[in-house]
Amino acid sequence: MKPVARSIASVSEERHPDHAPLELEHFLPYRLSILSNAVSQAIADDYQRRFDLSMTEWRVMAVLARFDGLSAREVAERTLMDKVAVSRALAKLVEAGWVTRATHDGDKRRSVLGLSEAGWAIHEVVAPMARAHERNLLEKLDDEERTWLVRILDKLQAIEPK
Repeated sequence: MKPVARSIASVSEERHPDHAPLELEHFLPYRLSILSNAVSQAIADDYQRRFDLSMTEWRVMAVLARFDGLSAREVAERTLMDKVAVSRALAKLVEAGWVTRATHDGDKRRSVLGLSEAGWAIHEVVAPMARAHERNLLEKLDDEERTWLVRILDKLQAIEPK
C-alpha cells in the first residue's frame, strides 16, 4: 500500500497551537531572560574588568551584604541560582578573602557566610555602580511606567514555581 502524501500545510493545521514553534521574540520568559542578561552583563562588564568578579560571584556578595550569615544553600535559594554555581563562586570568594566562612554554633555541618572587610570594600564600589546602571535603565520609563513595572514584577514574582 502506497503511503498517503500529505502537505506540510495540512499537517500544520492538524497540530495543536501549543506544538507550534515558539515565537521567541514574543515569548515572555525568553524576553525577560534576554533583558535580564543584557542589563546584568552591562553592569558585570564594569566590575569584571575592575575586580575579576563574575556575575555569579557579585550576586553572592550582594546577597551576603543584604542577608549576613546565610549558608550556601540559603544563598542559592535566595538567588534561584544553581547550587553548584553558588558553591564555585563561594569557593573563589573565600579563597580571595572577600567572603568569610564559619561554622554555625559549632555545628560543622552548617557554614555561615559573610562579607569580609575586603569584601565590603568591593561592595562599596560595585553597589553604587549597579545603582547607577539601574537609574539609567529606569530613566527610559516615565513615573507611571516605573510604578507599573514594580507592580507587575511584584505580582509575577509572587507566583509559586511549579
